[in-house]
Amino acid sequence: FFRSGKSSIQRVVFGKMPPNDTLYLESTTKIQKEDITRSFIDFQIWDFPGQVNYFDMAYDSQEIFGAVGALIFVIDAQDDYSEALHRLFYTVTSAYRVNPTITFEVLIHKVDGLSDDYKIDTQRDIQQRMGDALADAQMEHIHLTYYLTSIYDHSIYEAFSKIIQKLIRELPTLENLLNVLCSNSGIDKAYLFDTLTKIYIATDSSPVDMQSYELCSDMIDVVIDIECIYGTRASTPIEGTRPPMRGQSSSTSTLEEGQDSFTPSPSEPEASSLIQLDNGDVLYMREVNRYPCLFLFLFFFFNLSTAIDTVLGCLF
Repeated sequence: FFRSGKSSIQRVVFGKMPPNDTLYLESTTKIQKEDITRSFIDFQIWDFPGQVNYFDMAYDSQEIFGAVGALIFVIDAQDDYSEALHRLFYTVTSAYRVNPTITFEVLIHKVDGLSDDYKIDTQRDIQQRMGDALADAQMEHIHLTYYLTSIYDHSIYEAFSKIIQKLIRELPTLENLLNVLCSNSGIDKAYLFDTLTKIYIATDSSPVDMQSYELCSDMIDVVIDIECIYGTRASTPIEGTRPPMRGQSSSTSTLEEGQDSFTPSPSEPEASSLIQLDNGDVLYMREVNRYPCLFLFLFFFFNLSTAIDTVLGCLF
């Protein structure tokens, strides 16, 4: 919806823009498209201006929404959202008539300045009002999924992880492989990440713990920062390997001349890192596939009593 923060979300999650810099973004005035292509992530984002009705006769709604996989509606939780709910109802019911296979996702956004009780009450109120509106229209079969999000914490990445997983056809196979991996190696939790967005593509069937996800997400930042500082340049390779920092983490990568950000070279060996937490648990990260600008990592939580060498030998 208008000024709800949808463009900021796109820039932060997929453009790596610092959240504070989004304050200077102008309002969206026309459809903006961005291609996101990875190994298992291959889709196009359309950023719609909130003030334009694309179901009007002046537009071809079939062409716009006919092939859409997910429709994400963003609501500003810090503002009066009554008008936004009317627009949400109209958008959802109109899009469903065009394409019944669309998944509808509602981001209750900008909740970082709200108390926990207020967040819960806001989500409950929005869900209740939308549920009543759909029931009155005899369209209660339309399912909406709600998320509390903010660009200033990990909640927006968690939400997009769940949204994108619905669009990945290989998801059941990936989850099954991670379940087999955990059951045969004594690993507590496994994630498959796209490091450029910090979105986890898949995880095993055990419940997702936000603390473990946040640790993995923070580890991505730490490892990439270290690789950008200590990685060898393609034009002037450094012989040997860099010792791990204080015995806690080790990784290898390449930072090419002229790059402003981390972009792996296709010829590099697969990167890995190992970090021990204060509570004795270990986070192990390993690159399992690489395409241009793509890293996929597995994160494992397991107790040190598990023989690490045995686990690594079993996995790789």
